[in-house]
Parts: sequence; structure tokens; C-alpha cells
Amino acid sequence: MTHYDLLIIGTGSGNSILDRRFAGWRVAIVEKGVFGGTCLNVGCIPTKMFVHPADLASAPAAGARLGVDATLDGVRWTDIRDRIFGRIDPIAAGGREYRLHHQDNANVTVYEETARFTGPRTLEIGGEHVTADRIVLAAGGRPVLPDVPGLDEVGYHTSDTIMRLDALPRRITIIGGGFVSAEFAHVFSSFGVEVTVIARSSRLLRHEDGDISARFTELARQKWDVRLERKVLRASRGPGGILLDLDGDVVETDLVLVAIGRTPNSDLLNLPAAGVEVTPDGHVVVDSFQRTTAEDVWALGDISSPLELKHVANHEARVVQHNLLNPEAPIAADHRYVPHAVFTAPQIASVGATEEEVRERDFRYVTSKQDYAGIAYGWAMEDTTGFAKLLADPGSGQLLGAHIIGPQASTLIQPLIQAMSFGLDARTMARGQYWIHPAMPELVENALLNLPLD
Repeated sequence: MTHYDLLIIGTGSGNSILDRRFAGWRVAIVEKGVFGGTCLNVGCIPTKMFVHPADLASAPAAGARLGVDATLDGVRWTDIRDRIFGRIDPIAAGGREYRLHHQDNANVTVYEETARFTGPRTLEIGGEHVTADRIVLAAGGRPVLPDVPGLDEVGYHTSDTIMRLDALPRRITIIGGGFVSAEFAHVFSSFGVEVTVIARSSRLLRHEDGDISARFTELARQKWDVRLERKVLRASRGPGGILLDLDGDVVETDLVLVAIGRTPNSDLLNLPAAGVEVTPDGHVVVDSFQRTTAEDVWALGDISSPLELKHVANHEARVVQHNLLNPEAPIAADHRYVPHAVFTAPQIASVGATEEEVRERDFRYVTSKQDYAGIAYGWAMEDTTGFAKLLADPGSGQLLGAHIIGPQASTLIQPLIQAMSFGLDARTMARGQYWIHPAMPELVENALLNLPLD
């Protein structure tokens, strides 16, 4: 039976743990899929590489009201696709090659097999039984598959496969109303595809602040065929394409994208044999130090975090790395102010609590809004739909949440994340520094000044 000092399952953020400080350790890395994890191969990086040309493709239509008459001559889908994966695939292959053959990894053994626990810190990997003093679970997650009669027969895509299409369809139907749906709806509609979105909830992006979700749903309905509070009951193939039955109403489409969420890969590892507890939805239970319920077993990223964000996984990997090297002085992960962004049109970014969440806490709070239309750069863009919304403690001025929908929301929110992380109150933040005029950050400045603090 082979024994290791450290065994890491997954090569997303878990792969970043190893550096020269582990050179004296005997290490095993287990990766059944593609090196690099979700973000690099099927997640945030390739999707944003599609979003950017989608933004360019949609720009001509927006220019007419500003006096710029431009046209979109066409979209070369395969050129876009091949440019993106022509960069990403070599990175994944290079990561694998580095771990397998580079002299820096002489102490590292790579298993390209499925790992399953057979006991505490004991696993079977491709027929071989191994043990380890320390184990890191970083095996990520995968798309949730639908339970729709007939859909397997007619065929469908998930976010894992949709970006490698050989050609654009004329029509696409997206099942789901979350961020994956919102981003791909923007991409495909910008490239000229007719988009239908089917969601079971009463609004899209329902986990966002209510005002943000309502505005996005309103704007989405102007661009896409949005069917809310609907469920796909069955699928079949007709003479004109795929037929989706929505309880009497039928949608005909050429391609189906299922975007109903992701599930952790914890069920693939036989974690009960390891003594590792999971939540009812499959996330590995960890404490503030990223330790699981099993001794000397840590977890990080999507397998343990419901947030399912790459920047969270990277932070947790640094925490686990420190705690592996310094068991006598562990550090805790900081999940207080975790931001996220949705790269759709318009962009959405958020950090902290929504108004609905603050209201449930039953304590005093104040809110403010600032429209893009109310700042000079907003005039330049003629933006009439975007806004920033802040929530704060009226006594201390400490921000409780920040939410932006509009151009460059993912960038504009960063100073608000910084203020919350370092305890800077709204009044000091607004008045204690210069704000470039007439730049877009004035949206943040004015939103801060609009807060009715004590």
C-alpha cells in the first residue's frame, strides 16, 4: 500500500497549494478529468472570453440613439470558439505536463483515475490502495442534470458542452433562470440567435437583491422570450425541431441548454467511509479553518462552498496551504464580504446582504439608490436603466450590502467591497477622497451621499 504525506483530489484551486515549501513532502494529486478545474475549462474564463465578443457584437445596435450608425456584418462563431479554446486547452495540457514531468515535481505522483475512500485517509485509486497523512478535497462540482422525460432522447447541452458547438443554432432554449442562463442568453442573443428562457421562479436571478432582480427581469423580457413560473414537463422531437411541453404551452427550438444549477462532486468519493460529513445538498462540511469532520482532511472550493466562486476557492486554497504548513498556528477563512458578478447585459455585481436579508434580521437600516442617468458619464452613455443600491447601518454608516446593475458593474463595486472589508464608513468614504469627474465611479460617490444616515 502506497503512503503519501499529502494527497490532493482535484486540480482547480487545489493544484495551487503546492509550492517549493512542499518539496520535501511525498505528494499525490488525483485528477480524473481535465487539469485546471471548472473555472479554466468550462467556467468563468471561457465564458467571459465569449462575453467580450458578445458585448462587441451588441454594440452597433446600441449606437444608433447616440448618433452612431453601425452595423454588425456577421459573427464567425468557430473563429471565436477556436481562439478561446486555442488558448485554454494548451494551458490545461501544460498544467498536466508540468505536474507529470517537470523536475520541480519529482516528489509528486499524478493519478488520472477516480478516487474513492475505503476508510479514514485510505483510498482506492484505479485499483491501487493508498493512504495519506493529510488529504485535501478540491474535487469541485458538475452541472445538475434535468429530470425531464424525453430530454435525453432529443439531446441537450450543459455549460460543460455548450461552448464547443460546431455552429450557432437559429433558436436556443435555456432552462433555468440563474447566472449561467443570464450569461449565455446574452452571448447567444448578441450573436443573432433567438433565445427563449424558461424559469420556474417568478423572476430571473432571484437570489439577487429584489430591485436588481426585478430590473433585470424587465430588461430581459425586452430582448428574449422569457417564460416565468413555468416547468418543462416533457421533451420530444417534431418536424421543425425539439418540442418542449410547458403544461399545454409548447416551445419549439433547435437546441436546449440546461442551466439549473451545479452539484458538488462529493457523492463520487464515498465520503462516509472517510468520516467526512456533507450537508443535505452535498457540500462537504468544513469549519472556519477549512477542516472537515475527519481528522487531517481539508476541503475547499465548490465541493464545500455553496458560493461556488473561483475567488473564494483561491482564498480557501491559501488558507489550507497555510494550515498544512503551520498546523500549530492555523488561520481562518474570511467569508464576510464575498462579492460576485454576473456578466450578462447589463452587468450585475453584488456584495453583502440584499435588502430582503437585512429586513429578516429585524434591525435598523437605510437604503439609497443612484441611477446611472443621474451622473455625467451616464448622460454620455444615455443609460436609463442602470443603478447602484446601497444598504447601511444609519448609526455607524457601515455598509451592509451593495448592488449594481449597469455598465462595468463588476469594476464599479470594488471600492465598496474594500470599504466593507476594512470598516470604512459611508460618510468618510464619500467625503474623504477625490472622485474623478465625470467618471463612472461618481455613481458610487452619489449613492454613498444619498444614504440618509443619522
